[in-house]
This record gives sequence, structure tokens and C-alpha cells, in this order.
Amino acid sequence: MFDLTPSLRCGSFELKLDTPKIMAIINVTPDSFSDGGRLSASKDAVAYALKQVELGAHMLDIGGESTRPNAEPVSIDEELSRVIPVIEALATNIDVPISIDTSKPEVMRAAVAAGATFINDVFALRHHGALETAAELGVPVCLMHMLGSPQTMQQDVQYEDVLVQVRQFLTERIFACEMAGILKKNIVIDPGFGFGKNLEHNLKLLANLDYFKQLGVPVLAGVSRKSMIGQITGRELNERIIGSVAAALLAAQNGANIIR
Repeated sequence: MFDLTPSLRCGSFELKLDTPKIMAIINVTPDSFSDGGRLSASKDAVAYALKQVELGAHMLDIGGESTRPNAEPVSIDEELSRVIPVIEALATNIDVPISIDTSKPEVMRAAVAAGATFINDVFALRHHGALETAAELGVPVCLMHMLGSPQTMQQDVQYEDVLVQVRQFLTERIFACEMAGILKKNIVIDPGFGFGKNLEHNLKLLANLDYFKQLGVPVLAGVSRKSMIGQITGRELNERIIGSVAAALLAAQNGANIIR
């Protein structure tokens, strides 16, 4: 077993990972999965983010483009107009790291300039220019596994072995990052619950998170309100809080360093 990275250096913040940390989701979108666009206004998103810090969130993840199944992509300008005012308003008012949830190099650059110190990319830096941009910015990155894209990821969900194939993908992306100049101590991985996985796949990933820790980098688990919780409990999206907490506790017990 490899030693885990003990902490992440996010700008002036040191995020110690000796215990699991909570990443609060701040979706500044009209069609988000988790909150249905409730925070699409910047002032509402800022107020909600400040409340999450008050409640104990260790970092904030700001997103301006929904990645729910069948979500439509948005333009660079639209995404920037959603996230930059929120990041700027928060950067000087909180004492936790701000993550930008994006796959676009242009948004990564603008977000870091505005005060973000972490990049969370559901495409694992595979978009043109993303890898080079992240290396140049020098902030920690999270690489997530997704089968296809948000528009296609649930259409033909098949694996010979989901654990082996997800880990192989993440291994290759870690290698690509290192070759581009991103330090391994700045890499986090996410197996991508719900992103091109069915219930069986999701449960297998959840039960075997320690399998990914062998890659020697911290593991992030995003399980909040996911469809697997609805399938198990029969609960609608806004009724999955208890199931989400249970899944988060299982993820932490099984090795997750960051719970989103």
C-alpha cells in the first residue's frame, strides 16, 4: 500500500487529509442536478456558500455548467458569467479553498485568477488545452472517470470489470498529468459515481474505494443525492439527504479523503 498524500496545498490553504474533508457543492446553474437551479443567482450562491462554510465545509466547489445526464453544454462566456462573480465575492470572505468545477481551460484560468485554488474536472483534463493549462496554473486537480459525456454516459453502460477499467483510466490520466508537469502531490482522483455507471457498478465502486488508494493519491467521492440512492431507497431527489449521508459515511469508511 502506498502512503497517501498527507495534505493538499491550495494556494495559501493547506488541506490536511488525515481525516475525510467535506467539499460543498455550489451549482450556479439553472438546470443543476442537486438543487434544480436554486442558486442560479450569484447573490444566492454566495449566501449559500457562506452558510456551508459556517456549517463546517472544508472547501467549496463552484460550478457553472450542469453535468447531470443529458445536460446541454454552455458557452465559455456563459459559464464565466456564472462562476467568476461568485468566486470573486467569496475569495476574500472565506478561509477555505475554492474549487472550480469545469473542463474548459479558459474558465480554469479566469477562475484561478479570481481566487480559485483547485480544479475539479469531470473530463479528467482531456479537453484540448486543459492539461497544459492546469500544469501552468500549478493548483491541485481532481481527475474524474466518466464513460462518454453527460449527453451519452447512461446510454450504453457496460464494463467487463468496472474496478479494473476505472482504475486503468485513472492510472493513465495520472501519468498524463505527470508527463505534463503536474506534481503527483497535486492530483486527486474520483471514480465518478453515476457518470456512466449503473447501480451495480456504483455499489461495487463504493465498496472498494480502497482499491483506488493503491494509486498513491487522495480519493474524492461524490455520492450526494445520486440516482443509486434513489434506486435503493425509492426516494425522490429532494428526499435523499439521509441516504446521501449514509453513502458519504460508507465512502469515508472505505477510504475516501474528500466527500463531495
